[in-house]
Amino acid sequence: MDLVYFEELMFTLAFGGYTLSAVVFFVFVAMKKDKVGKAAIGLTLFGFGIHTVAIILRVIESGRLPFTNQFEFATSFAWGIVLCYLVLHFAYRFTGVGAFVMPIAFLVMGYASMLPKEIKPLMPALQSGWLYLHVGTAVISYGSFAVAAGLAAMYIIGERQKATGDGRTVLPKSEVCDYLSYRVIAFGYLMLTLVIVTGAIWAKYAWSRYWAWDPKETWSLITWLIYSVYIHLRFNRGWKGKPAAWFAVIGFISVIFTFIGVNNILPSIHSYR
Repeated sequence: MDLVYFEELMFTLAFGGYTLSAVVFFVFVAMKKDKVGKAAIGLTLFGFGIHTVAIILRVIESGRLPFTNQFEFATSFAWGIVLCYLVLHFAYRFTGVGAFVMPIAFLVMGYASMLPKEIKPLMPALQSGWLYLHVGTAVISYGSFAVAAGLAAMYIIGERQKATGDGRTVLPKSEVCDYLSYRVIAFGYLMLTLVIVTGAIWAKYAWSRYWAWDPKETWSLITWLIYSVYIHLRFNRGWKGKPAAWFAVIGFISVIFTFIGVNNILPSIHSYR
């Protein structure tokens, strides 16, 4: 069977698995039945396994990691989101988190499905070992921020349920969501710092300068500053609760604009299609 066809088939199956997973997670939150939650996790694992196969096939086809254009980064970004969610799930067994994270993975996969998928020769600026470290840390960082945004949304909804007096829920306690969101953001922040540092070093080799205020660089810095403020207020001022949750959501909106908005709206040397 042709590798390109097989990769596209695996991508489509993974997309379908994530779509069904997101729907079943919503049903789980509504019905509060463990069997439904287990089915949602099973669909997530199925989608993730098939997605991993699709990425491996892409690596075999291209002879490199899938980090060199918008489609490849989008599919890797979705893979990173699901990976970070599964790590969190198996560490804490908070099944309901999937209802807030898997829709994000679904949307990113949907975006990837609309992008050109052809494999093209690497342009000279991308022919560097720094590519894998720079983009690989971005995948993990962005995936972490997506999970943190999902946890923050859970916190906001959990607080609303408290206000309405609805005690029947499968969501973790608000305090747990708040704490885990902070922990995941702290990890993502470390990875994002590595993204910026490795990008600057790579830029020095590729373009003989560390920084040029390119739109992608600028928005990466803006995102880093947003999360820097979050970390500072949390660590030094004990900042918690709804303001911190909304800050986590705003930070992820900045992440999405850095990835999608800059690539499609602003002219950038980083907009590889």
